[in-house]
Amino acid sequence: MDSTRDEADETLKYLPSPLAGYVRFVETINYYVGRFAMYLIFLMLGILVYSSVTKTFFFPSLWTLEMAQFVMVAYYMLGGPYSMQLNSHVRMDLVYGNWSPRTKAMVDTVTVLFLFIYLAVLLYGGISSTTYALEYGERSYSAWRPYMSPIKIIMCVSIFLMILQATAVMLKDIAKLRAPLDPPASSAEGDAQ
Repeated sequence: MDSTRDEADETLKYLPSPLAGYVRFVETINYYVGRFAMYLIFLMLGILVYSSVTKTFFFPSLWTLEMAQFVMVAYYMLGGPYSMQLNSHVRMDLVYGNWSPRTKAMVDTVTVLFLFIYLAVLLYGGISSTTYALEYGERSYSAWRPYMSPIKIIMCVSIFLMILQATAVMLKDIAKLRAPLDPPASSAEGDAQ
């Protein structure tokens, strides 16, 4: 995270300090949530191995498949904002890769607005579904019948974190656009001359 943070801090100096503080705060939260989410893959792997062993040698468990699905949902939902922070999400790179960093920032600043609309609709539906699950004690229709509210809460929190991260990315793009075309030489280079 240090190289990512150094690069972000260099760009953030072109934002007002409250906005730069917001970006640092959001990225710190999403860093730790994303790092936690990375290890959920091992939990899912353990559940699936347990499932295979019990189905082969003992009585099959009712809960393993659905629990593995819940862990997988938490894994990719909680890891999404961190992936966005690292700029490691999938992207169509036919034209985008040839653009200058400034052009990329300009296009990203506009296209993130569509992401906000999508995430807002997703969060609205998620909150509605979570409220229903909490109010009526919604359960899955499987034989195990787990409560649905915990995974729906995780999904809503993840969508909210994605909105925060999208805002932070937009602010970093705005900072890139506000930066001078030729950044001033660092003091170390100036001292050497």
